[in-house]
Amino acid sequence: MSECRICDNQNLELILDYGDMPLVNSLNNGEDSKTYPLKLVRCPECGLVQITETVPPEELFSEYLYFSSQSDTMLAHSKKLVGELIESRKLNEHSFVIELASNDGYLLRYYVEKGIPVLGIEPAVNVAKVANERGIPTLAQFFGLEEAQRLQAESIKADVVHAHNVLAHVADLHGFVEGIKLILKPDGVAVVEVPYLKDLVENCEFDTVYHEHLCYFSLPPLIRLFADHGLMVSDVKMQKIHGGTLRLYVTHDLDYKDFTKRIETVKEQLKTTLAGLKSQGKKIAAYGAAAKGCVLLNTCGIDSRTIDYVVDSTPAKWEKYMPGTGIRVYPPGKLLENKPDYVLILAWNFAEEIMAKSKDYKGKFIIPIPKLRICG
Repeated sequence: MSECRICDNQNLELILDYGDMPLVNSLNNGEDSKTYPLKLVRCPECGLVQITETVPPEELFSEYLYFSSQSDTMLAHSKKLVGELIESRKLNEHSFVIELASNDGYLLRYYVEKGIPVLGIEPAVNVAKVANERGIPTLAQFFGLEEAQRLQAESIKADVVHAHNVLAHVADLHGFVEGIKLILKPDGVAVVEVPYLKDLVENCEFDTVYHEHLCYFSLPPLIRLFADHGLMVSDVKMQKIHGGTLRLYVTHDLDYKDFTKRIETVKEQLKTTLAGLKSQGKKIAAYGAAAKGCVLLNTCGIDSRTIDYVVDSTPAKWEKYMPGTGIRVYPPGKLLENKPDYVLILAWNFAEEIMAKSKDYKGKFIIPIPKLRICG
């Protein structure tokens, strides 16, 4: 390999040359082991650390001798994660979970116990056989773009896609990540765990560099990799397992066209509602001389012709005016004195607190975001 697996940069910097090394999981009966060069390099363009030799995956994984269920630590780690996801994502018998490189079903078993449908995709035939025998539906198949397209053609999509300690094993990173995108539901999440480069360096974990591990990840290259495929790293958590692991929560990237459409809808609904009330002769005040209130009023073109005044609990703001609107700021007590018919809550993030403090006010509240509603 002469170019970076993420950005195709060809000027890779040598970190360490291990010489010729055998395949670490190719245990044998005493015969000589086949060896391959093992060099660790870094891409100065995107920051990805990787090895230069790609051993055919068939040689690495056709007869695999690592079974995740044999580790109590792995089982406890997986059970805790599954429990968190079931609760946070509200997963049930109508949900669907896929794990890539699912090994012997060590993780998916905890979904099956809760009646949640699953599918494992595991390239090692002998390991996949064990998973199926345990009642974990598992395909003995390498996952990549082609397999993802086949699943997509069968309308198979997942609420959760797991990919634990597999991304580092993948030669075609872009095909693999594009595959995740294809099988992930629009509101789904991919949970990806990779050994963390920072811990490898700080803890001198040089013995974790071998031919199965093609890449060694820090966060910036991962963000770039997923972004190249319209996916977003929405959360990151550090894990102690395997000497230091990054857990990424990956979702479809935000649709900014839809975002702008929803903004226009919010603005139009607010302007139409206020204009309608004003035409009926209703008195309208506002609550919260906040920065977000200033943005809302100015982007909607709402000024003192529509809003009579705004109240705020901060004395330093009293008797001043909201920028660009000509709306004067008063103490909250003015609501009881003036008794407006409606109060537009500009500080909508504190709507519940504001309404609780204003319980003596007998009019109605308008909360504009995220969706316009009238309370009271």
